[in-house]
Amino acid sequence: MGVQAIQAIQALADQIRANVSQVIIGKDEIIDKLTIALLASGHVLLEDVPGTGKTLLAKAFARSVDCDFRRVQFTPDLMPSDLSGISFFNQKQGEFEFRPGPLFTNVLLADEINRATPRTQSSLLECMEEHQISIDGKTHQLKPPFLVVATQNPIEQQGTFPLPEAQLDRFLFKLSVGYPSTEESVQLLNRFRDTRPLDQLLPVADVPAIENAQRLLTQVRVHDDLLRYIVAITEQTRQQEEIAIGVSPRGMQALLRASQANAAMKGRDYVTPDDVKQLARPVLAHRLVLKSASRVRGDKGAAERIIERVLAAAEVPAEQMQA
Repeated sequence: MGVQAIQAIQALADQIRANVSQVIIGKDEIIDKLTIALLASGHVLLEDVPGTGKTLLAKAFARSVDCDFRRVQFTPDLMPSDLSGISFFNQKQGEFEFRPGPLFTNVLLADEINRATPRTQSSLLECMEEHQISIDGKTHQLKPPFLVVATQNPIEQQGTFPLPEAQLDRFLFKLSVGYPSTEESVQLLNRFRDTRPLDQLLPVADVPAIENAQRLLTQVRVHDDLLRYIVAITEQTRQQEEIAIGVSPRGMQALLRASQANAAMKGRDYVTPDDVKQLARPVLAHRLVLKSASRVRGDKGAAERIIERVLAAAEVPAEQMQA
């Protein structure tokens, strides 16, 4: 992989981070993970209490990339056809015509996704995994890039439908935005006191640049020992006492793709163990299914601690990763 290609990916990531930071203060790590998801053709679930900037972050990110953007407020009465679109009879033409729904976009903000019924949630499964939608026996391809940024509130459970494991497994990352620090809060009040920075935000990346970066990403080298390291980590999650279901092969592949994107964004054409360790928790923790006893205790940090324990026990490759 050429130096220029790596520099192009790194420059693209730096531009997106700097642009989104004009609106979002102190969340460079979250912005980087959104960029990783975009480059790795993944999706992101933002879970946090109301008012922490989840929707604003998704909007600022979508506006930074010159792509089609749609926002859907998920509610209990939302139907699958409200997302995918409908076929209707056009009396003038004398034939059925397909009217595409908001899923036919580049960046979809699925706001409060857990408020929709399981039937509507499941309508996202095919498009998130295969970037296509089957309607009335006909398959419609989604134009690349395609990124779903979903939000949910973990506190308010009345009138919500928890995402099933199959749905969670489609998300590359599950992230928490978190509260700003004291100094960041002061900056936030100053920035939003007289203006709305989002209204002035201009795109810094277009579709061809993103598609090119996605193609180049597959060329980031991964040593065989690192592949075994990723396999060892995922296999160990299936052998933990507290776990009913460990990380799937889809999760294992997601960790590889995310590690490649992380390496390229840091200016390297090869993956290191640190790339894997840095991303293991946000990529893998939400894919673990705890046994009933652990679920009853309601320990929300249990999955993250299990991943940390697995990482601490796994043998880290010592070979030169550039080879």
